Amino acid sequence: MAVLQTIRKFFVPVAEPVAEIIVPAPPCVYDIKPLTAKNLKEVLRLNIRCFRDGENYTKHTFSYLLNEPKTLSYRVVTPADEMVGFVVVMVNENGAAHLTTIGIAPEHRRRGLAKRLLDHTEKAIKNRDINTVMLEVRVSNTAAQNLYRENGYAIAQRIGSYYNNGEDGFLMMKPLV
Repeated sequence: MAVLQTIRKFFVPVAEPVAEIIVPAPPCVYDIKPLTAKNLKEVLRLNIRCFRDGENYTKHTFSYLLNEPKTLSYRVVTPADEMVGFVVVMVNENGAAHLTTIGIAPEHRRRGLAKRLLDHTEKAIKNRDINTVMLEVRVSNTAAQNLYRENGYAIAQRIGSYYNNGEDGFLMMKPLV
């Protein structure tokens, strides 16, 4: 039984989401730092909070991503070094990068943090001579689509039943020239 529970932890998100009342955090100065395997527990907790109704990466997935040499990953932190945002990008050998996930803590949203993470990550991607970045976004997530459009991304195609609940997704791309 213990073996099955251990195996299950690799495929199930760390915790079940709990209803949360969002109170905006006090204003502060944010910094962007590397996200590494040392931050695994913290990013797992934040991931659950960021994607309550969406796809949550498992401990196994984040562990793989944060230990993969072709991954670029960053976190937004407060002056107290509390992680309030994260982004993970896989760099492909074909000259493209895949933004796999980006999230901002609900109480720190609407402060331009996702844009700052995108800009920071895109600069790092360009420094690796990568010329295209792509991502998938839920058809229903118009707020994220607007953020991406405002930052130069365009919808390349609609992907039917892309998400676990059967919702379609959009593949969005941006040339980095």
